[in-house]
Amino acid sequence: MARKFRTADYEKTLDLQITLRDVLPPDHLARFIVAVVAQLDLGIMYRKYSEQGAPPYAPEVMLGLLFYSYASGVFSSRKIERATHEVIPFRFITGDMHPDHDTIAAFRQQFLAELKELFVQILLIAQAMGHLQLGNVSLDGSKIHADASKSKAVSYQRLLAIEAYLQAEVEELFTLAEVADGGQLPEEMNIPDEIARRQQQLARLAEAKKVLEERAQARYEAEQAEYEAKMQARAEKTDPQGKKPPGKPPQPPTPGPRDKDQYNFTDPESRIMKNATNSGFDQHYNVQVVVDHDSRLVVGNWLCDHANDKQAALPTLDTVPPAVGQPKKVNLDTGYFSENNIASLEARGIDPYIATGRSPHHQGWRAFFLDNPNPPPKDASVKEQMAYKLQTTLGKATYRLRKSTVEPVIGIIKETLGFRQFSLRGLVAAGGEWTLVCLAYNLKRLHTLQVG
Repeated sequence: MARKFRTADYEKTLDLQITLRDVLPPDHLARFIVAVVAQLDLGIMYRKYSEQGAPPYAPEVMLGLLFYSYASGVFSSRKIERATHEVIPFRFITGDMHPDHDTIAAFRQQFLAELKELFVQILLIAQAMGHLQLGNVSLDGSKIHADASKSKAVSYQRLLAIEAYLQAEVEELFTLAEVADGGQLPEEMNIPDEIARRQQQLARLAEAKKVLEERAQARYEAEQAEYEAKMQARAEKTDPQGKKPPGKPPQPPTPGPRDKDQYNFTDPESRIMKNATNSGFDQHYNVQVVVDHDSRLVVGNWLCDHANDKQAALPTLDTVPPAVGQPKKVNLDTGYFSENNIASLEARGIDPYIATGRSPHHQGWRAFFLDNPNPPPKDASVKEQMAYKLQTTLGKATYRLRKSTVEPVIGIIKETLGFRQFSLRGLVAAGGEWTLVCLAYNLKRLHTLQVG
């Protein structure tokens, strides 16, 4: 007896009539986002529209579309446009309208600044729903690929060589133009055009050179301040008999650009940074988040072009909206450790827990259950005091929460949502897009908290 199978009648299926109510249950993420957007005060966005022209798409429609797209891992404006035709939740959010990709991209670019205010409003909605009571937080960062290729970058050393080569060619062309008659030049060669093309390239190189020199000066000033602080600390450890403390004294920084300093012509504000995944280097931005321990919601976010996290701690924590509350304790890994960060956090009324070094893996149960170590002497350094603080029972329990709070959030954003490259260029635009990513994550997390 032949086996029977269920087959599909595709012609009949094409005539199938369904309602979105049938396929979008009441607790669906798309319906949740529409409900949240309806609670937002969008007056600041409506006031940006003029009275002339064809009727634009309402801001709540476009916001809902962007929020759901980013929460679903769709970041390209062309893919978002296609989804409004092919994907049921997208058709619901747009009211079965289909904004084209240019409209979507223009809306996203136009209202980047307003996203920060909407980020705060959604956190306040989370508080009103009973899902956020700001307490202890963790802070962490990651590198996200910029919309730029490192093949479009030039090092300072290479820049100087190209500049000298082009200048020599310009001088040669000027000389050729003075002495040559028409018969000595190729017919297709136009000397003024050739000179203008090289002068344009030289102007671009001059701008790149200026930027690299400004960055080098800023780096030198920061390194000089750190050097002076280390020398001061070393001087304080010198005993009255003049015996110097052990170890080599710190070396003063060297001013000026370094040969390997990079400038990218596609996105000049992005920087070459080390990849965490393959130990290579690429064009990145450094993104930062502050995550509430209990709710796992992002309560603060920042983006910078610093490869080092140390300078990002205070600006990132300052993005936590005062209307939401102030963190009580904050966990940071060793990349953020500095005496200035500790003093500044304490001055803000925040109790810092900052690792003083990388903890070895697979320490075993003894590392977590041994008795507390002896307190450090009264004249112990800030680093020694913090190391002791993290070895106490409270310190271990508090710092350990990083692994279940901020680190999974960054993992969800990069792996589950799939956000690994910016669509926008420049610090301001990429920073706005990072706020959009964090906002979309918060909506997805808030939806999970609400539906259980």
